[in-house]
Amino acid sequence: MILPPSDTPLYNHPLPAIEQWLKQRGCQQDRRELHCWTVEQRDWKAELWLDIDQLTVRYLKAGENGQDVQRSFKYSLSRQDVEAAVFAGP
Repeated sequence: MILPPSDTPLYNHPLPAIEQWLKQRGCQQDRRELHCWTVEQRDWKAELWLDIDQLTVRYLKAGENGQDVQRSFKYSLSRQDVEAAVFAGP
């Protein structure tokens, strides 16, 4: 599947395109909860959820005192904006 242009809002991406994009970025889909994903980078690890109207990211043990840091990104944002924000890390 060919991804829409990167400046296209996520709500204009079919679900298989979003899943392909996450896989290309190194994310692993949960086998039981298909809307849940994980990703590990050198300096951080995160869980992602494809919610109804937003992509939610929880960076594990990334905050003060080892607290998780959670952020949400509306699907009205472009894929390039979401990618820049999510994969830049906590």
